[in-house]
Amino acid sequence: EVQLVESGGGMVQPGGSLRVSCAASGFTFSSYAMSWVRQAPGKERELVAAISSGGTTYYSDSVKGRFTISRDNAKNTLALQMNSLKPEDTAVYYCNAARNFLRYWGQGTQVTVSS
Repeated sequence: EVQLVESGGGMVQPGGSLRVSCAASGFTFSSYAMSWVRQAPGKERELVAAISSGGTTYYSDSVKGRFTISRDNAKNTLALQMNSLKPEDTAVYYCNAARNFLRYWGQGTQVTVSS
């Protein structure tokens, strides 16, 4: 059974930091491109960051320089380090795995940035 389980969300003040993680199982993690996608209330899902199976990274302009995506293929985990958080970063953050036509999603973790 394929599972993607996010953790580490919570509430933080503007300017603060938070690290969210995704534990993967049930598929060959190292062969998949992984990404973080977020969805704020009333808005469409937005690709935040991605990392290929080879380690190449991508960041949306809205988070570039503040967020860092990483993967540990030995532990089948994906992480997103978020620094200098802004209220507009408030959203549910989803872990996504992709390979060819296969897509897997986690259940999401809430990140709230508020004073």
